[in-house]
Amino acid sequence: MSPNESGPTITIGEILVEIMAVEKGHGFREPLALIGPYPSGAPAIFIDQCARAGGSAGIIACVGDDDFGRVNTDRLLRDGVDVSAIAVDPAYPTGSAFVRYRPDGSRDFVYNIGKSAAARLELTASARALISRAGHLHIMGTAFAIPVVADMLDEALATVRSNGGSVSVDPNMRKELLQHGQTAERFARAIDNADLLLPSGEELYLAAGVEGSEEAAVEALFARGVAEIALKRGERGASYYSAAGVRCESAGFAVAELDPTGAGDCFGGAFVACRRLGMGPQDALDYANAAGARNVTVRGPMEGAGTIAELDLFKRSTGRRP
Repeated sequence: MSPNESGPTITIGEILVEIMAVEKGHGFREPLALIGPYPSGAPAIFIDQCARAGGSAGIIACVGDDDFGRVNTDRLLRDGVDVSAIAVDPAYPTGSAFVRYRPDGSRDFVYNIGKSAAARLELTASARALISRAGHLHIMGTAFAIPVVADMLDEALATVRSNGGSVSVDPNMRKELLQHGQTAERFARAIDNADLLLPSGEELYLAAGVEGSEEAAVEALFARGVAEIALKRGERGASYYSAAGVRCESAGFAVAELDPTGAGDCFGGAFVACRRLGMGPQDALDYANAAGARNVTVRGPMEGAGTIAELDLFKRSTGRRP
């Protein structure tokens, strides 16, 4: 992992607002009490937590010339994110996601991404300037299903690598998406270029192309050049593996889950920031685990993103699961 001083961690992708139903139920077929808008979008949540943890951070994205866009840019700017490469499209609204939790904890969504500013991304002069000074690139796997974002990531990956920077990948990918066009090829290329992989559960096997054995999947990824793996296990905590033979565990925190959206992105943002700031794997894993757990206790996708001081307080005051 390149040091924080070598340039900001950057990511490319969608910025949205999230508006959620107050009561649990199924869908949006009757009038409902709603709450929001909340700043959202997986890349935005990741980069916000990265900056909150003290890392240098920036994002390439596009929002509409509207209050939903300003909700996001104001939040990111306040939290220390470089927003110079967030374009404003006057003709398309900021992307949105309406969410309702079902009684079993699963969710119903109504998205507007494809017909929003979120899908109007392009490599502007400001975007290229941010890429040119980046020290680390974070890639979300789902971005490879969006051709324009995939092309931008290819260019950013080449530039960051040529500058001696490092790369992390959150697979965040379903098997079905790998069946579309060049998605599988680009996804595999990202894994092959990753210094750090941040999978959740079954994503480990998808990234490795190996089923069944966690150890076999880890070894397969190391053989492809991945140096570090931080495996997110939800309420059970997280595990860390390195190609150098280091193994760490961080037990899950005993919290009451209010809103799980964004927990994995906060985990990733904290882990990347902490490693680039020079922390060892165990400390980085504990902070990342705390960041994910703290975020689920607050309504809103990035409302629980914490500073190091806030995460220290959370760790001291929150028990662990057995």
